[in-house]
Amino acid sequence: MSIFRRLRAWWSKDDVETAEEETRMTPAEREVADEDFEARKDDIRVENNRLGLGAADYESDSEPPR
Repeated sequence: MSIFRRLRAWWSKDDVETAEEETRMTPAEREVADEDFEARKDDIRVENNRLGLGAADYESDSEPPR
């Protein structure tokens, strides 16, 4: 087995589980998952922006739960 096959197998080991999980999702759960994915993309874009460094770090600015 080549090193590239090992890396590819290691890198995508969760893909099968993710695909099986997605097939059991209801339409409402898929919509929520899509919204979460889009929100994560936006957060990453803001974090990588030089001028907005840390601008989307709302969790660290919030108070801990009581």
